[in-house]
Amino acid sequence: VQLQASGGGLVQAGGSLRLSCAASGWDFSAFVMGWYRQAPGKQRELVARITSTGSTNYADSVKGRFTISRDNAKNTIYLQMNSLKPDDTALYYCNVADIYWGQGTLVTVSS
Repeated sequence: VQLQASGGGLVQAGGSLRLSCAASGWDFSAFVMGWYRQAPGKQRELVARITSTGSTNYADSVKGRFTISRDNAKNTIYLQMNSLKPDDTALYYCNVADIYWGQGTLVTVSS
């Protein structure tokens, strides 16, 4: 099982980024998938999750700015991040079934 995250980078406050996470080695269409993040000196926290049927939940800090989606045919999830803030700076990790983790992609938001 492999999770390959991509799409991170450096962006100015107010900008947008789109993260992708492609899963391989198994059919994850029946499982919940999600994005977590860990900022320097802080614990890893949930950003957004999406079930196999498309139900979503978000951290309060990103509601209205981030959108999680999935393409089951591609075993891929996405995180569209708009109106980014410096506090969004973190390593972003994708997760499948609360078990498997990707390697993380760095998002840096400058003020």
